Amino acid sequence: MAKRSILHMLDPMPNNSPFDVNMALDAGFDVLMPYSNVKLDSVHALTQDAIFSRGPAGVRKTGIFIGGRDMGLATDMLQACQRAMVPPFEVSVLADPSGAFTTAAALVACVENELTEKHQLKLEGSKALVFGGTGPVGIATGVIASLNGAETVLIDHLSKDSAEDAAKHYNRRFKSTLTAAKAGSEEEKAEIIADADIIFCTAKAGIQVLSADTLSSAKQLKVAGDVNAVPPAGIEGIGLTDFGAELSSAPGAFGVGALAVGNVKYKLQNTLLKSMLETDKPLYLDFRDAFIKARTLV
Repeated sequence: MAKRSILHMLDPMPNNSPFDVNMALDAGFDVLMPYSNVKLDSVHALTQDAIFSRGPAGVRKTGIFIGGRDMGLATDMLQACQRAMVPPFEVSVLADPSGAFTTAAALVACVENELTEKHQLKLEGSKALVFGGTGPVGIATGVIASLNGAETVLIDHLSKDSAEDAAKHYNRRFKSTLTAAKAGSEEEKAEIIADADIIFCTAKAGIQVLSADTLSSAKQLKVAGDVNAVPPAGIEGIGLTDFGAELSSAPGAFGVGALAVGNVKYKLQNTLLKSMLETDKPLYLDFRDAFIKARTLV
């Protein structure tokens, strides 16, 4: 009897993401098995339970998805999965906590595309700001931008210490070169964006981070990207479906809206999930693989 495909969804949070469940089913997995409240020290045993129960042929139709909200923990869990494999009993693993890896990869790829097309520039050598920089998507965005050569600043609206802690932690872990700043008031925001080439807005949904008036202070801005699809927009003047529309408050700068980013994110997550079913050898996919693929989908 032909074996059905199974995706084991390991999540350290109390609930697995319905978004990820929907995405996995639409990508072609027949059976989804969610696990909540998964601890790091449980990953090894869960992985070996999954790989030894199906035989070498069955492992090709078996995958592991790692969720949660913490970029570092998700990476640790992926590595724990990889260490638990015993060839030829190996399965593919995708980490995408809170969708942060695929969302951040899509955001940076979209912004990079506009930076190149509109200004003939690259991420390398550009100054990039990440508003909402201490959340899952913000941290992943910052790490990706930094590793690809951008001078990247994580910005917290309440505490520079929080941003510095995040920057130091992920610099140690991923060899990025993130720096940190606080920008809570309009005056602080205007000052920090004055010499920015790129603005990434990854703050909480429904919060306007930059008004059009404040954005007018960004005299060197080339591209701004916003992932907030819940009104009001995180950056005033960027429409949900904008993909390279010029910003009236910052002439010469172009915006990428949340639904434009979301379209690439959706395609990206679907592509990565499908690749787990189609590969002849096990894949271990994180934000780096997501960004490589995202660049091909923009």
